[in-house]
Amino acid sequence: MKLCVALDLTTKEECLNIAKELKGLDLWLKIGLRAYLRDGFKFIEELKKIDHFKIFLDLKIHDIPNTTADACEEISKLGVDMINIHASVGNIAMQEVMNRLNKFSKRPLVLAVSALTSFDEEHFFNIYKQSIDEAVINFAKMSYQNGLDGMVCSVFESKNIKNNTHQNFLTLTPGIRPFGESNDDQKRVANLETAKENKSDFIVIGRPIYKDKNPKAVCEKILELI
Repeated sequence: MKLCVALDLTTKEECLNIAKELKGLDLWLKIGLRAYLRDGFKFIEELKKIDHFKIFLDLKIHDIPNTTADACEEISKLGVDMINIHASVGNIAMQEVMNRLNKFSKRPLVLAVSALTSFDEEHFFNIYKQSIDEAVINFAKMSYQNGLDGMVCSVFESKNIKNNTHQNFLTLTPGIRPFGESNDDQKRVANLETAKENKSDFIVIGRPIYKDKNPKAVCEKILELI
């Protein structure tokens, strides 16, 4: 299991300062939509200069097949290590993305977003007209069959996804509260032990790390526990 630290702070300078504090640790950094729109691709270059961090660019691409594939192809040229698309883009878009990216000598991992961890059952059903569990497994099977590397999901869906696809099909799980912190805007959250039990490959943690007065110490404690 790998730790992925979400750089969701208010300014680029704050994000860079956190990265500098975490230099030398075996972890990934996640750049979300706000940070990427604000700071651009040069932000990725700046992070890489600090240390040899693995970068997950979390933009959740969702568009028609050709546009989705165009976007993923351009993102892949930035030298990031993992990207994601919404599973609801469908089979054709997934196939087009993987056909494009498999031409790279070294492509990023491609994950599909199943159900956002901010959803509870009621609000998810209002949009998708099926339960979270049912939709997640359908999305996972489709993603696996189309050659993607894994899923973005809640901890509680991780093991079920692997059981319905393959044990090596990756799961990245946001909404991790390692030491019982507040849920904030997340609905389906879990601690480290639950993430382990459900075979999460990547755990994404943001606020519990960067809101602490000693982010490095928190990361070291998490790394020791996982």
